[in-house]
Amino acid sequence: MALLKFKRKDAPTMPRSAEVEAFLSGYSIEVMPRTAEKVEDFRQILPAGTRVYIAHIEGTSIEDMVATAARLAGEGFPVMPHFPARIIKDEATLADWIARYQGEAGVTQALVLAGGVAEPHGAFDSSMQLLQTGLFGKAGFSRLHVAGHPEGNCDIDPGGGMANVEDALRWKQRFCESSDAEMAIATQFAFDAGPIITWAEGLRAAGIALPVHIGIAGPAKLQTLIKFAIACGVGPSLKVLQRRAMDVTKLVLPYEPTEIVARLAAQKAVHPDFNIEKVHLFPLGGIKTSAAWATEQGGADAQPAAATEQDDT
Repeated sequence: MALLKFKRKDAPTMPRSAEVEAFLSGYSIEVMPRTAEKVEDFRQILPAGTRVYIAHIEGTSIEDMVATAARLAGEGFPVMPHFPARIIKDEATLADWIARYQGEAGVTQALVLAGGVAEPHGAFDSSMQLLQTGLFGKAGFSRLHVAGHPEGNCDIDPGGGMANVEDALRWKQRFCESSDAEMAIATQFAFDAGPIITWAEGLRAAGIALPVHIGIAGPAKLQTLIKFAIACGVGPSLKVLQRRAMDVTKLVLPYEPTEIVARLAAQKAVHPDFNIEKVHLFPLGGIKTSAAWATEQGGADAQPAAATEQDDT
């Protein structure tokens, strides 16, 4: 028998902020083929023109990835599939994936990353090797995003610190300067605005001018977020979740990213040249849940496509 019982309360609703609305305008979101299947019609939950990343997890077939891309494109959304270097066997496989995405789904965007796999499946082990093939340029891809890690990455810098991560971003900055594609950094999620701001400002000081699309975890149970944070190697901001877990008044409430987004939005409002350009939502608590939060916080620009279509008729 439980000694203490807590009455569940809904998370408090924050008043809408013009700064937050502006910051969330044009946000993107990430799905996987199996999670996308749970959404009947993305036009009912996402604004028109929302960029949808499709995460390619080890074990997911390219057929399922392309089918998901084609379905989303058919509903009117620009699609950005992941190209994880470590699960791409060779250059022929990369060329085949690009051709399938283009031929069956009209894809012209890619998130190029190493991929969280311990042992490469073939010739590639870094996003830079994929970019060096020149295949994205030959195929006329108009936008290429690369991964960013505001709190570092233990796979890239096993001894800690940010040296290798920063060297890779400098390389990607040079690549951007020679590429016709628009480029940006899409980051891992974090839960503390302070380290994000420090990292973003440090990029500019290091001569890295790529705009940042900051990863934000959508609403979810605290236990879910802690699990993902540990699995993804999120460092300093994990303490934010641990402190929340120790506060019994917050433990029973779902986490929402309103506070961190509000602080980043305020930074952008005060410093318009702040290099965080967009928000990228990781729907760890479900796609519909994250989309509903963005709709509530994002104002007119965040209203679902189906709703705005009805308003126009």
